[in-house]
Amino acid sequence: MIPLWLAATLAAAMVQTGRFALQKRLKGSGLSSGGATFARFVFAAPFAVLLAVGLVLTSGQGIGLPPVRFWLAVAAGGLAQVLATMATVTLFSLRNFATGIAFTKTETVLVALFSAVFLGEAVSAGGFAAILVGVAGVLLLSLPAGGRWGVGLRAPGLGLVAGALFGLSAIGYRAASLALPSGDTLLRAAVTLAAVTCFQTVLMLPWLRLREPGEISRVLARWRITALVGVTGMLGSLGWFVAFTLQNAAYVRAVGQVELVFSALVSWLVFRERAGGRELVGIGLLGVSIMLLVLLTG
Repeated sequence: MIPLWLAATLAAAMVQTGRFALQKRLKGSGLSSGGATFARFVFAAPFAVLLAVGLVLTSGQGIGLPPVRFWLAVAAGGLAQVLATMATVTLFSLRNFATGIAFTKTETVLVALFSAVFLGEAVSAGGFAAILVGVAGVLLLSLPAGGRWGVGLRAPGLGLVAGALFGLSAIGYRAASLALPSGDTLLRAAVTLAAVTCFQTVLMLPWLRLREPGEISRVLARWRITALVGVTGMLGSLGWFVAFTLQNAAYVRAVGQVELVFSALVSWLVFRERAGGRELVGIGLLGVSIMLLVLLTG
């Protein structure tokens, strides 16, 4: 039987692939990168709150008063994710952005290190080897069509910063969920998700208002598609948070790289793009990595 954390991770990666496609469409409709990112949080927050409240009322479980460390972890994880997203968006304005994107994939290795340092959850030697196999597969899938990385230091630097921040956000979310005094896996994940999305919405509101006047109104005016971004964002994040509650964040993020496989399949099956040998080898390595992680954690 497939472990629940693995099923949640695969579902989250699949939903996230769809959300990115929607956000790309939003970006093309005239919204800025900040607006497209904000749409994910502002519409996800109310759905996440409704889900958390509904679970509290119907499950008969008491969640208890979240301790201070819960709110600190929520703030740290939420802020790290927002900053990581901004760093990643900045990469798209660089000619050698593919190099930077590849460096963001060091996230899985960094999460393993952060898990050991901040949570005392070290991965096994076999688990770390499996993670490295997955990183190799991701790098092959991320390699530019010409087969060469760009030059310069800015893109790799931004990529490393984004990867580190994404890693810290994963650690923050697991720490927040585990800090709750009571509740089953789903309830812990839902409450943590509600707190994080509300924090991120409040965080981005003044920033957008000051930096991009009128962008908030444009996001709300396109509510039919921006609301869908919010719903898919909430569902994808719920899958991640459930997985983080159940399993070491390093293993979750390593398996979550399967999102690249889903994206590649969309390109080949929907857009009829041809698959090269390099992409197939990359997918194969990712598959081996995931199978090893399942065997090691099962």
